[in-house]
Amino acid sequence: MLLQGKKALILGLANNKSIAYGIANAFKEQGARLAFNYVGDAIKKRVEPLSEELGGEFTFQCDVTDDAQIQAAADLVKEKRIEGISDLNDETNRKGMRIVIDVRKDANPQVVLNQLYQYTQLQDTVGVIMLAIDHKVPKVMTLKQMIQKYVEFQDEVVRRRTQYDLKKARERAHILEGLKKATDIVDELIATIRACKGGMSEAKAAIMEQFGFDDPQADAIVKLQLGRLAGLEILKIEEELGSLNAKIRDWEEILADDARVLEIVKSELLEMKRRFGDDRRTEIETVTGEVDIEDLIAEEQCVYTLTEAGYIKRQLKATYQAQKRGGRGISGMTRKEEDIVQEMFVGSTHDYVLFVTDKGRLFRIKGYTIAEGSRTSKGTNIVNLLQLAEGEKVTNMLCQSKDTTNEGGFVTMVTKQGLIKRTPLEQYANIRKSGLIGIALNEGDALAWTRLTSGHDMLIVATRNGQAIRFNEEDARPMGRNGHGVRAIRLAEGDEVVGVCICREGGTVLTVTENGKGRRSDIDTYRITARGGKGIRNYDVSRDKVAAVKIVDDVDDVLLSSQEGIIIRLHANEIPLQSRYGSGVRVMRLGENDKVMVLARTDHDDEAQTEQIDTSDADAEPTAEQLAAMEAADAAAAAEAPEADDKGEE
Repeated sequence: MLLQGKKALILGLANNKSIAYGIANAFKEQGARLAFNYVGDAIKKRVEPLSEELGGEFTFQCDVTDDAQIQAAADLVKEKRIEGISDLNDETNRKGMRIVIDVRKDANPQVVLNQLYQYTQLQDTVGVIMLAIDHKVPKVMTLKQMIQKYVEFQDEVVRRRTQYDLKKARERAHILEGLKKATDIVDELIATIRACKGGMSEAKAAIMEQFGFDDPQADAIVKLQLGRLAGLEILKIEEELGSLNAKIRDWEEILADDARVLEIVKSELLEMKRRFGDDRRTEIETVTGEVDIEDLIAEEQCVYTLTEAGYIKRQLKATYQAQKRGGRGISGMTRKEEDIVQEMFVGSTHDYVLFVTDKGRLFRIKGYTIAEGSRTSKGTNIVNLLQLAEGEKVTNMLCQSKDTTNEGGFVTMVTKQGLIKRTPLEQYANIRKSGLIGIALNEGDALAWTRLTSGHDMLIVATRNGQAIRFNEEDARPMGRNGHGVRAIRLAEGDEVVGVCICREGGTVLTVTENGKGRRSDIDTYRITARGGKGIRNYDVSRDKVAAVKIVDDVDDVLLSSQEGIIIRLHANEIPLQSRYGSGVRVMRLGENDKVMVLARTDHDDEAQTEQIDTSDADAEPTAEQLAAMEAADAAAAAEAPEADDKGEE
């Protein structure tokens, strides 16, 4: 509603009373609206806003005073946990508590209201123990289970009642059949009874012996009054017998048909509602107007960067426009002295960001919880976001799409010493704030790469000294979260893994060196070999070391980051396609003592202005003789049998 030209939310509370009396009185007298949101063992009570748009006034018990409510809201505004409130006024009177909150014109009232519900006692949780006796056993149930058990109990009541009625009807029908038979031979029965010199028991025995009646029928016959032998009375016996037979057939059908039983339960409940029901004073419903905080955050594509010193930030992807190959780039962050960029990727603000530490623990947070920084800011220290132990350091950061399911996928990790470990993704379904163990690392080892894989992906593992091996991830059997892993590639002394690629159709392998040279190569030139071998040549490192590798498509852009924090963006299709033996072209010009550290793939920017690629600084491809010699050396290395996995790596 409008209040003096400003948008305002008016919130109402009841006078202070005991919890039990206040809630009961609100339901009984004021017709309060209870937002019943059952969450295991609690229900939520909330104070609804009183405005012309949202409904009439009602009161609700609250166990805090109006001064406390106002002070709590004021503190939240002062601490900037709630933004958008311009003023708070206390208009409490003898009719109840009344707080008027003025909202700034540029603020979203629904967002402010949801924040008030989240951070104050305007919405609170009331503990509930749904305890009931189920088959002589006490159980705590959910609301749904409680309703299901009640329906099952009513089903049992109907069945037992029907069985009892059926039993009594059969007994009565049996006696009526005996009486009907007796009316046809009444003269013989009278003569037999008169011939008995003893009492009623002798007469019963004689009737049972001569005419084949059982004990209940004979008992009814000897007790039969003579007046029941009149024609009209005999007709009543036949009508009662016919009616009982019809009921017996109906009750037998009910017991044989579960749907009939539930239909009777439903009809009896509706009849109870008609006879005793009145207007409901509470509501069991989804809380209207409540919006997930994530829905209020715009979904945007951002560049996430993490430095070796543990500073993380996100920036809008549009910050980095595409440049021509060989450009110097723009400054991506202000770093601490001697700090370098360690991880970088592009993801949505609604995606999950996974972190793996040097102690093998895995953490997960939402992308929007990472503070957005300016282009030159250094970001936020990761210890402010994750519960890291003393001395623990994040070594890998990756993106998990918000739409990713936990079924069928794997968390695949490759260490710098060349070990690979796959763990089913469902083992990470519930990641605590304190993290989960992801891998047991050997002494001196560290994670080089962590990604989510399908279970059937083809991987290329590349090393700093220019070797690469391609194999199916299924060659590495799945392990538990505490496993060490098995060998992915056999490394030469002084070598280490710098990257791993997941192969996909139509992609090319982009290799970038520390000095800023790069080239793309066909995936098919990396032949499939057994896991654990030395691999084949990926790059001639006599001139330069490999910094990173990535599978890219012609429609992709790539981001390169140097240890000085310089970031450049360029189109992948402008990087020349060469053989595995080509040295590539200059993709990034670096300052003195600077080198490429991180390579990331992102979507193509069609609006970016680019220049024609200058390939004048490209080195010549190897001659046919040189190429044949290189291929022969690769074939000889690939022919060597892979070493068996070291003991204890599992």
